[in-house]
Amino acid sequence: MEETTNNIGLDYNTEREKLEMPEYGRNVLKMVEKMKEIPDREKRTEQARAIVKVMELLNPQVRQLDNYDHKLWDHLYMIAGFDLDVDSPYPCPVAEEFNTRPVPIPMKGDKIKATHYGRNIEKIINLLCEEPDSELKTEMIRSLAIYMRQQYLIWNKDSVSDETIFNDIEKLSDYRLKVPEGIKLHQINIDANYSRPGLNINVGQGGGGKNRNGHRKNNKGKRK
Repeated sequence: MEETTNNIGLDYNTEREKLEMPEYGRNVLKMVEKMKEIPDREKRTEQARAIVKVMELLNPQVRQLDNYDHKLWDHLYMIAGFDLDVDSPYPCPVAEEFNTRPVPIPMKGDKIKATHYGRNIEKIINLLCEEPDSELKTEMIRSLAIYMRQQYLIWNKDSVSDETIFNDIEKLSDYRLKVPEGIKLHQINIDANYSRPGLNINVGQGGGGKNRNGHRKNNKGKRK
C-alpha cells in the first residue's frame, strides 16, 4: 500500500508567522487575536486583563522588574502589533522606541601590532620615545625588555634572545626608540615557569612540582 504524506497537514513553526514575544508562546498570540475580534469594548478589555495574568504566569521573572505590570501591558501591545483598542491602565507604547537599532559601541582605533605584548606595552614604548636620553631612560628600557621577554615566553617559544626583544621594541616604536648598545638582560632562571593565564598550572613546592616538559622533578641523588 502506497503511503502518502500530502494529506497529513503538518504545521511547522518555520512556516508560521514570526512571534514578536516568543517567551509567551504562540498560544498567547492566538488569545490576543481572538480578543481583538470581540466587538464589545468592555468584554475586550476584560479579556485583555485575563491575558496579562496568563502572561505573568508564563514569564514569572518579569516580576523582578520595576513596574512589571506596566511591562506586561507593553508586551501585550507588542504581541498585538501595537493595534489594541482596550481600556488599558497604561498608554500604548510607541512602536519606534522598540524597533530602534542599538547605538554601536566604538571600537579601539589602532590595531594592536603584537597581540602577545598587548596594547599597554605599545603605550609605554610611545611614552619612552618622548623621554630624553639618560641613565634613567636606559634602565626603563631594560625593565621594559625584561617584562616583554616574560610575555614572549608565555605566548611563544621556550627561549628567546635579548636581540629579538630589542628588535621588537624598536619595531613597535616605528624605530623612533633606539635600544642603547651594551644593555644586557639578566639570565632566565631555568626553574621559572611562564604559563598562559587561565591554564592553572601549579608549581610544586619543595622540588615536587613538574618541569616544563610535564615530568615530575626528582630531588633524590642531588649533590649537597
